[in-house]
Amino acid sequence: MHRYRTHTCGALRESDVGATARLSGWCHRIRDHGGVLFIDLRDHYGLTQVVVDPDSAAFPIAEKVRSEWVIRVDGRVRNRPAGTENPDLPTGAVEVYATDIEVLGPAAELPMPVFGDQEYPEDIRLRYRFLDLRRERLHRNIMLRGQIIDSLRRRMKEQGFFEFQTPILTASSPEGARDFLVPSRLHPGKFYALPQAPQQFKQLIMVSGFDRYFQIAPCFRDEDARADRSPGEFYQLDLEMSFVTQQDVFDAVEPVLRGVFEEFGAGKRVTPKFPLIPFADAMRKYGSDKPDLRNPIEMADVSEHFRGSGFKVFASILAGDPAAQVWAIPAKGGGNRAFCDRMNDWAKGEGQRGLGYIFWRRRSDGLSTVDMKLLASRIQKLQSEGRTEEAEELFAKWFEQFEAVGPVAKNLGSERTEAIRRQLGLNRTLSGEGDACFFVAGKPKDFAKFAGSARTKVGEDLGLIDKDQFALCWIVDFPMYEWNEEEKKIDFSHNPFSMPNMAVDEFLALDPADSDRILGMKAIQYDIVCNGIELSSGAIRNHRPDVMKKAFAIAGYGEDVLEQKFGGMLRALSLGAPPHGGIAPGVDRIVMLLAGEENLREVVLFPMNQRAEDLLMGAPSEVTPKQLRELHIRLNLPQKG
Repeated sequence: MHRYRTHTCGALRESDVGATARLSGWCHRIRDHGGVLFIDLRDHYGLTQVVVDPDSAAFPIAEKVRSEWVIRVDGRVRNRPAGTENPDLPTGAVEVYATDIEVLGPAAELPMPVFGDQEYPEDIRLRYRFLDLRRERLHRNIMLRGQIIDSLRRRMKEQGFFEFQTPILTASSPEGARDFLVPSRLHPGKFYALPQAPQQFKQLIMVSGFDRYFQIAPCFRDEDARADRSPGEFYQLDLEMSFVTQQDVFDAVEPVLRGVFEEFGAGKRVTPKFPLIPFADAMRKYGSDKPDLRNPIEMADVSEHFRGSGFKVFASILAGDPAAQVWAIPAKGGGNRAFCDRMNDWAKGEGQRGLGYIFWRRRSDGLSTVDMKLLASRIQKLQSEGRTEEAEELFAKWFEQFEAVGPVAKNLGSERTEAIRRQLGLNRTLSGEGDACFFVAGKPKDFAKFAGSARTKVGEDLGLIDKDQFALCWIVDFPMYEWNEEEKKIDFSHNPFSMPNMAVDEFLALDPADSDRILGMKAIQYDIVCNGIELSSGAIRNHRPDVMKKAFAIAGYGEDVLEQKFGGMLRALSLGAPPHGGIAPGVDRIVMLLAGEENLREVVLFPMNQRAEDLLMGAPSEVTPKQLRELHIRLNLPQKG
């Protein structure tokens, strides 16, 4: 018999009844039922119930064991007594009657229990991460992570990609975040950097003549933590392709991501074909370039209904600035004053003056509830029979049963208010409850983010978000440049190394003084978004040195700056570079979505805390004077106090 086990704790079934088994694992839970001890023994594979009664030679040892002790159990497999089976466990029909127990690893008093799923402070969970990882939910998440990575790797290879590994010790490169620097012992005063991403290396792989590259790449950035971003390090599905258009990248990546979400999405619907949403449309409809498409709300420009109207606040904003607009946020089912007041209070809590609103409520002198239901039923019947015109005639009677309420409606007038209702398609849900809409006014670039947050708030509070799906999309047509108000100059908007979405000759002939045309340019850049979370940014790369020099010159950077910071890449591109492009979806975020978690720490083995500290291993830590001398480093620490 094996020294530790003949079976795992998830293996025994009714077919094993009568056999002798040896199990090893952790004491998950111990129960005393009238002198008979029940030990739920747990290992990586599952859980088996062990029974020890006073007649067993193992009983004296069993009395001493406690939660999370590691033990070896010998015993006979038998059926559980009728009525005590556990259908939720694969081993739930059997138990092991213990004849011998050996303590392999006693455990001291636990700082946090493993049994159950209680919430514990982050510092305790991270300091004792090895205990936290024994808990069922977290253990399951980590195993899911490995399965997802296996699936991504397999699907990439099926798409014709080959896996490469790029360097970890490299040169510092401005990628938008701070580098982690590594001092060189052999080259005093010089430093390596950990890669923020393998961006330059994967482009060099394309220049080297390889065609389709990928890797599950570790990336290192010295930036603050967020729920959807780990401090210090993260992993991404990094890929690059040669001789491709933007659509070629989409055609290669979309089946991989769709397949992974279908495989591990627990039956949730997955967008069958990811829509392409221009950046400008995303900002106008959703107030974000990371829209959550599970939320059906689309904002609309209703400026013309307020221009010259009796609602003087908005009318004066529109009259005073040609760039000003009024946007409406429809709220189906929000037709009551209590909800509108809550939204108004929320807006003030967000630092705004408030939210204008209109809501529609049932007229007190209208049809009875019973008659409203009959009317709704008749409309629905006509719609189902395709008799659209007749249904619309009855809708007119339906609309008559509601009145528009609120200061906006009062000052705007019934005709303009009705025009807004028609434009937004409100009060057509046939629920018997009225709808509402909220308004924001000013320059869209100033209020779009707030409007997007309001859209999200309305969708969440009214239960409009369809959480039984993964809604993916591509955001495309990002602006190549933007106006830097602080420095009063044109600057890059997103990624300076993307190809402009313009014929090369036309771009090279651009007059740098033609600011209107330059600010209207688009880049061949794209993001992939799922449920309001950005999974990745990508682009068709600028592979032409002449185009790159022109692009940087437009933003006010001379060739000397380009040569100093990116000389190696420029040399490579000048010696025959293919058109190429790629993207790098975040593995951690994909796993977080598929595990149904809201924080990356729940899907990472050994994460850091919000202050980028590893509480388990004690990093970052001080080093010895000897180590510093070897590296020719002298500390210049900030003064305390």
